[in-house]
Amino acid sequence: MATVKKAAHVYKGAAAHMVGDGFKVQNLFPNGNRIIGKQLSPFFLLDYAAPSYFPPSDQPRGVDEHPHRGFETVTIAYQGTLQHRDSGGNAGRIGPGDVQWMTAASGVVHEEKHDEEFTKNGGTLEMVQLWVNLPRAHKMDKPRYQSLQKDDIPVIRYDDGSYVRLIAGEWEGQQGAAKTFTPLNVFDMQLKAGKTIQLSLPDGHNAGLVVMKGEVSINDSHQAKAVEIAVFEQAGENITVTAREDSSLLLLSGEPIQEPVFAYGPFVMNTKDEIITAIDDFNNGKMGRLN
Repeated sequence: MATVKKAAHVYKGAAAHMVGDGFKVQNLFPNGNRIIGKQLSPFFLLDYAAPSYFPPSDQPRGVDEHPHRGFETVTIAYQGTLQHRDSGGNAGRIGPGDVQWMTAASGVVHEEKHDEEFTKNGGTLEMVQLWVNLPRAHKMDKPRYQSLQKDDIPVIRYDDGSYVRLIAGEWEGQQGAAKTFTPLNVFDMQLKAGKTIQLSLPDGHNAGLVVMKGEVSINDSHQAKAVEIAVFEQAGENITVTAREDSSLLLLSGEPIQEPVFAYGPFVMNTKDEIITAIDDFNNGKMGRLN
């Protein structure tokens, strides 16, 4: 018989800060809540850019060329449009509802900026960037790029207008859009006020529920509101979420990676020596360059 996956704690996000000149974000973990630590493995970092208006500009704002190794970056766009390009030759536009799932693995250099039209006209930007750790066996794989368009992502809809988008993982007999290296779920949940939904997750998974907008009741034991994250115990399967008002949520769950983590800046590896090698490889051009 399925048991309740109990909420262990609700944490507030950190104060907003700028990433580059194009993203005003609040960090939910790890730095915003260092105590979380391994409680959310394989997820390593989450920044939420709450809706922010950017006026028209002659030059695109964003983050210039920078490297990654050892993990995956997942960019979820809610409002506004971004442009991506990387040293693997991938380039693409990320508009509202789209998701970019970039596997840095052995190393990639990329940039993310406001796209040309958004730059010219200005507008409101809202997005999430999530970092997903890779197990040691795949940290030096060849980089991979998944451009998940809005229409490619399965949606479970409800009569009241609530819906759940399956970015990755499996639920209600449907498979999410992204290919992953370890078992995990990433669900974009938009719940109308009064909607109750029961999630069934694998026993033993780490899990977190990010509230970006609104306020929810969790298992009738905890409340969480924007911008907060509820972290759950590994044991148990069922989570009941009731929206106290219209709410925008991101459900994360995954099989923990039971390996040491050594992270430095844009690199997430297992040891200090691997970080030193990553820095040397980037400096020597082994991760490529942008033209």
